[in-house]
Amino acid sequence: MSLKAFADTLPDYAKDIRLNVGSLLNDQSLGDQRKYGLLLACAHGSGYRPLVEATEADAAGKLTPEAANAARAAAAVMAMNNVYYRFVHLASNPEYATMPAKLRMNVIGQPGIDKADFELFSIAVSAMNGCGMCIDSHEKVLQGHGVKSEAIQSAARIGAVMKAVATVHATAV
Repeated sequence: MSLKAFADTLPDYAKDIRLNVGSLLNDQSLGDQRKYGLLLACAHGSGYRPLVEATEADAAGKLTPEAANAARAAAAVMAMNNVYYRFVHLASNPEYATMPAKLRMNVIGQPGIDKADFELFSIAVSAMNGCGMCIDSHEKVLQGHGVKSEAIQSAARIGAVMKAVATVHATAV
């Protein structure tokens, strides 16, 4: 099942979400590599298997194997980092910010694809997971790579829509 067909199964009260999925799929501003990488990273970041399966089907043939793997890797490492760094940010004790994380995250340094693409995937998943510290960190790297604010906003929008699709589908009555 395609992502569009999957979104079409959402109930009528989520019509706006269905329309937003269609808009994302028709948007050409990011190019297929970034758009489908973002969709795939966010699907995996949602943790909702039916959405992952639909997005994997859509991304097949539109992403290189390296880009698909990097999207999955961004979701995986952000699942860990967003929790840890959100804790560091929210804890009242400032000592945690001075301590080494002691978490392996080698894929961030060597994602196997263009660094800016991987950082976009990571910021979208970080937005979904609500980690402000990670959002700030990834945005700084993206700006250093010359990525425009509109592309970063598009990544956040994809994260928002994919999170909504997963939530509504999982809880639809």
